Amino acid sequence: MNSDNKEVRVRFAPSPTGFLHVGGFRSALYNYLFAKQHKGTFILRIEDTDQNRLVEGATEGLINVFTNMGVHYDEGPMIEEGKLVAKGDFGPYIQSERLDLYKNHANELLSSGKAYRCFCTPERLEMVRAQMQRDKQPPKYDKHCLSLSTDEIEKRVAAGEKSVVRLNVDSERGEIAFTDHVRGEVKIHAREVDDQVLMKSDGFPTYHLASVVDDHLMKISHVIRADEWLVSTPKHILLYEAFGWEIPEFAHLPLLVNMERKKLSKRQGDVAVEDFLKAGYLPEALTNFVALLGWNPGEGETQEKFSLEELVDRFDLSRVQKGSAVFDVVKLDWLNNLYIRALDNKELVERVRKGFLSEHIESLSLMGVKDLSDEQYEKMAELAKERMKKLSEFFELSKFFWKAGEYEAADLVWKHSDAEKTLENMRAVEAILEGLDMSAFESVEALEKAVMPLADERGRGDVLWPVRYALSGQKASPSPFEIMWVLGKEESLLRLDLAISALSV
Repeated sequence: MNSDNKEVRVRFAPSPTGFLHVGGFRSALYNYLFAKQHKGTFILRIEDTDQNRLVEGATEGLINVFTNMGVHYDEGPMIEEGKLVAKGDFGPYIQSERLDLYKNHANELLSSGKAYRCFCTPERLEMVRAQMQRDKQPPKYDKHCLSLSTDEIEKRVAAGEKSVVRLNVDSERGEIAFTDHVRGEVKIHAREVDDQVLMKSDGFPTYHLASVVDDHLMKISHVIRADEWLVSTPKHILLYEAFGWEIPEFAHLPLLVNMERKKLSKRQGDVAVEDFLKAGYLPEALTNFVALLGWNPGEGETQEKFSLEELVDRFDLSRVQKGSAVFDVVKLDWLNNLYIRALDNKELVERVRKGFLSEHIESLSLMGVKDLSDEQYEKMAELAKERMKKLSEFFELSKFFWKAGEYEAADLVWKHSDAEKTLENMRAVEAILEGLDMSAFESVEALEKAVMPLADERGRGDVLWPVRYALSGQKASPSPFEIMWVLGKEESLLRLDLAISALSV
C-alpha cells in the first residue's frame, strides 16, 4: 500500500449497538497495526446516525473493550472521570454531534445539482422496486423527483412534507474503477449504482454521506473496513468526486465464517469480544487469534504466536487474503492455552481471581469451606495451566482442593483389588506420610520418593489409585503427590483418614 508519501490516518467507526463483534474488532486491529507500523494515527469514531439501533452505554462499552484488549487509539471519544471527552483536533468524534456539518454538505450538493430532494412515499418506492424485479432489473430508484421544479420543491418543503436527499448518479459516466489493496482492481458501471439516500427525513445522514464527509474532514488516508462495504465504495467515490475531494485508498477485509462456512452470527454462538473475555480467553490470545483471521505472516512461516509488538512489526495488508476467514474455536482454545501456560503462576492466579472465582468462593464460604492460601493457589495454577483452555476452567479443574468430592467406599478400590487390600495399602501410605517432615510436602519429588517404593512393591494401581481418589474424589485429577503438594500434610492426612474410615465400616 502506498503510504510512504502521505501521513497515515486511519479510523475504526463502529455503531454503538450493544457489543463489539469480533469481525469489527479485526477491522479495528488491522487499522491499528497499519497505523502503528507507519507511525500514523488511529482514530475511533462513533457512527450513531441510525437512532433506532442505539443502545444506551454502548459507546462506553466499546471504549472499555479497547482498553481491556490493549489496543489503544490516538484520537476519539475517551472516558475521563466517568465522562466522555473528545481527544484530538478533528472532533467531535461522535456523528450525532456533527449534524450541522452533514446538513451543510448536503446543501452544497443540492446547490450544485449533484443531489436532489425526493418526496416519494415508502409505498411508491416499494411499487417501483417490485416493478423492477418483475422486469428483472436491479432495484434502483427511478429518479422520479429529479424533475421537480425549484418552486415545487420549496412549496412542498414549506408545507412540511417529508423528504430525503438523494445522490444524483450520472448513469452515462461510465465505469467507476478503483484499486482495492485486498481485492485488486474493482470496476462497476455507474448505471449499476443507485441514487443513494444521503440525508434521511429525520435530518440524520446515512452512512454514505457521513462517512465520506468525516473521512475527508478527519484527513483519513486509508479506509480499511469490512468486505460488506465493498459494494458501497463506488457510491463513496462519486461523493468524493462531487465534492472535488481527494479519494483515500481502500482495503476491504474478507468475511468471517464459522466452521460450517456460514457467516458468524450471534444466533449461532458467541461473536462479541466481550463474550470471549467473559468466557475466559486472554485479551492477548484473542488479539493474536483475530489477527490471523485473514492474514498470514508469509509463505513457509510457521510462527503463530505473536505479541502485539510483533504483529505491528510483521503485519502487511498485501498478505490479507481475499477468501473468507474461518473462525476456528479449536485453534483459539489451543492458542489461549499457549498464553495461559506462558503466564507465571502468580499472574495466572490474579487473572483467575479477577473474574472467574468470586461466585464459587462465595458459595463455598456459605457452606463453611475455608478459602485457600496464596501459596496453594499458585501451586494449583501450576497443575491446572497445562490443561486449561480458558481461565473459566480453573475452578472445575481445581475444585477438589477446596473440598474433596463425595464418593462410595467401593470407588476407592482399584479394578480387581478388594476392600481389605485397599485398606491395608492406604494405612501403609498414611503411616509413611505421618513420618515425613512438613518440608517433604513442599516437594512433589520428595513425596514420590517416600511413597513409590511401596507402590512398586504392592502394585502402583493398588496403592496410588485409592490415595488419589481419597484426596480428590475424582476419577480424573493430578497425581496423588501433586495433590498432597498443594493440600499440605494436615489436610492430606485428614482426607486419607476419612477414606480409611469409609473402608473400615
